[in-house]
This record gives sequence, C-alpha cells and structure tokens, in this order.
Amino acid sequence: MVTKEIKVKNTVFKGIELDLCDETKLLVITGKKGYIMCGYLNINTAQKRNDVACIVTGVKTIEDILNSNVVAITAKAQELGISMNMPVKKVLEILAG
Repeated sequence: MVTKEIKVKNTVFKGIELDLCDETKLLVITGKKGYIMCGYLNINTAQKRNDVACIVTGVKTIEDILNSNVVAITAKAQELGISMNMPVKKVLEILAG
C-alpha cells in the first residue's frame, strides 16, 4: 500500500494506492468533506450513504487521478458544485473550500 499527502489550499488529502493483484490497484483520495475513487468502488453505495463522492476511471496511480476528470458523482457532490467531467484538481479545490 502506498499513501501520499496531497495539499490543496490549507487542506491535506490522503491518496491511497492498494495493490489488489498483479497490476490491479484500488485507488482513492480522501478528505474531510468527501472522496474521489476509482471505478472499482461503487457510486450507488456512496449515494445511499449520502456521501460526497466522485468516480474516475482509467487510472493506475494517484497521479493519474489528479490528472483526470470525474465520470460519476453523488447528489451530495453535485450540491457542493461538483459536476460531471470536472477536473479532479478543481474537485479538490471545492472539497478544500
């Protein structure tokens, strides 16, 4: 498992890469207000839990997440101003605000 601190404004997020098998990784960036996760995790579960959550796909590293756009969001994320196809760096700015 690899963890990485990501600082945005005065907020620290934690990036986590967990090796599942061979070249398969579970990836997530977490913060106090919400999180961004890879496609292995379920947006419907996040929605049911009333979480602020976003999904990115086609990523293999935390750096890939930071350079991608979200492809799915929960209603709570949308309420904060997060939208589909928004760059993750912009999402982190919103979550840091």
